[in-house]
Amino acid sequence: MFAFILSRIVQSVPVMLAVALIAFVLFSFVGDPIATMLGQEFTPEQRDALVAALGLDQSIPVQFIRFVGNALRGEFGLSYRLSRPVADLIVERAPATLELAFCASLVALAVGVPMGVYTGLYRRSWISRAFLTFSLIGVSLPTFLIGILLILVFSVWLSWLPSFGRGDTVQLGWWSTGLLTASGLKALVLPSITLGLFQLTLIMRLVRSEMLEVLRSDYVKFARARGLRDRSIHFGHALRNTLVPVITIVGLQLGSIIAFSIVTETVFQWPGMGLLFIQSVSSADIPVMAAYLLLIAAIFVTINLLVDLLYYAVDPRLRAGRGH
Repeated sequence: MFAFILSRIVQSVPVMLAVALIAFVLFSFVGDPIATMLGQEFTPEQRDALVAALGLDQSIPVQFIRFVGNALRGEFGLSYRLSRPVADLIVERAPATLELAFCASLVALAVGVPMGVYTGLYRRSWISRAFLTFSLIGVSLPTFLIGILLILVFSVWLSWLPSFGRGDTVQLGWWSTGLLTASGLKALVLPSITLGLFQLTLIMRLVRSEMLEVLRSDYVKFARARGLRDRSIHFGHALRNTLVPVITIVGLQLGSIIAFSIVTETVFQWPGMGLLFIQSVSSADIPVMAAYLLLIAAIFVTINLLVDLLYYAVDPRLRAGRGH
């Protein structure tokens, strides 16, 4: 197990270095940080002092090594737009994005898996056809349009749920959460559905196809020949084997939810990292953009490692294969 983990970590190092190089190029060659931070009027002495403070007077390789070293320590410099440490901005905004991603993933799993199981077991029923039609709509409509439609129905017409913001939050150390307040829970509903709808339909279709394949397998036929009840076959044998590939998809989709929450956070003005990134793009705030890029890459690498470990633990064939 230790060798397996070590090999995955070693494989992720070149990926992170490549992303760091892209972020460094973005950081160093896009825009003019001196003019952004000092404004239009500054003296040559002020410019030289800021160039030295930012390390821009050093060679490119030295700047890249310094950039990687600072990134490993969680230091990404100052935001050009807000004149605050980027790490502090990320720490402030990360709870909102992670909370939204967690709730969206929970919605996708809690609804997608039962729908997939039902459409796999009762594929000829009208409810299954309705679910499949719903999944086509969920895949086809763009995220921003889904969010706008939900706001129109539930916020404008029915006035049931808020259309923007995060509601009241509670501070637990450095973590801020809206899960402990009524307004915070209400504010989570529409963004979570919007962000999780595509993943929900993907999980539903994946579970359905896997269920259909497993139900046609020989060991399920043998279980029926032994006289086992349908409930035992469906949930004790078929569903258990169906969830093995679902683990991989769900893990990868969690990274996608975090990375592509930008649109949802913009539509609902959700104060997370995605909205911070959009605001940084509009003002060419390169340190925030570079930090966001590195953070998303680190999240994907970490999730891939966790998925590999979970897959390794669930599927005995992988352990048996490494033993030979």
